[in-house]
Amino acid sequence: MKQVFKIDLFSDTNTNPSQEMRAFMCQAKVGNEVAGEDPTVNHLLERVCDLLGKESATFLPSGTMCNGISYRVLCKRPGDMIILDKSAHPLHKSSGMIAGLAQAVSYPIDGERGIFTASQIEPILVQDKGYNVSVPRVVSIEQTTNFGGGAIWPFETMKDVCELAHKHHAYTHLDGARLLSAVVETGISAKIYSHLFDAVWIDFSKSLGAPMGAVLAGSKDFIEEAWYYKFQQGGGMHQAGILAAGCLYALDHNVQKLKEIHGLAKQLGELLKPFSFFKVKPIESNIICMEVNHPVLDAFDFERLLKEKGIRVFALDKNTIRIIVHLDIKESDIQEVVAAIKIIQKSQ
Repeated sequence: MKQVFKIDLFSDTNTNPSQEMRAFMCQAKVGNEVAGEDPTVNHLLERVCDLLGKESATFLPSGTMCNGISYRVLCKRPGDMIILDKSAHPLHKSSGMIAGLAQAVSYPIDGERGIFTASQIEPILVQDKGYNVSVPRVVSIEQTTNFGGGAIWPFETMKDVCELAHKHHAYTHLDGARLLSAVVETGISAKIYSHLFDAVWIDFSKSLGAPMGAVLAGSKDFIEEAWYYKFQQGGGMHQAGILAAGCLYALDHNVQKLKEIHGLAKQLGELLKPFSFFKVKPIESNIICMEVNHPVLDAFDFERLLKEKGIRVFALDKNTIRIIVHLDIKESDIQEVVAAIKIIQKSQ
């Protein structure tokens, strides 16, 4: 039987929809989404287009599908190149999607916490375009970074990267799974961020607390082509307004809670710093990454020992633990996590 955790810090995708969100979803007006006849989906798309300043959008089950479809639209022929950070989610947690689905090659950049600079990608973009080399077609950015520990791209760095990409005829793609976390933390609007990109998507099943759903946005022509791949990948849905209603509820009620979630993450980070065997990386949003340097235990050991106490974290490798704070986490949970680590410390 699968273990039920008292405190689940594995991912913000593990948030449970609130009773209020569930009630709102049950009342949603629905129609045939694939025919453009679902009024709740259509309302969500209008809201997101306005939020991001884009012409058109389509509703999809997941952010992974958003990435896959966007890459397929933007890459013009098999073997095109996608430039992204070495820690980017599509490289590590999408079942080889770049090669297997987009038929593209990846060029991983050695960025800092998931963030790279224009100077790092310029040599790739200006290389000679011969018949025997891949064309740098897409520059893909993740805001906020996931395995970079929730780091927020500085706007000027992002702007420089996107302007350079466009100068050299490459498209720009924003993996905005947690874009609204960056918006809340920096005060820079989603529209200003999105203006730099040919394609952008936001996810509602992360810290926003919806059970599932993401919206991919761009130009009208981009979304027209995206629909082809949406059907091909099984992303067409019927009576999807029930899901879209959860996303609308999240926009209206949960975005405003992100600042509080970030505050809890920062509070937990401060409480973890006194443990000499943890090196907590700077916390900018709702994700904590910390290096483990314990004389006996590695990250997998801590994951296991915390699991025995009903607390779930994620060991990225033997040296690194990732913790993600979300809507279901309370201050008392933070205190319980710290107490559990103290018990583990004493037992070794």
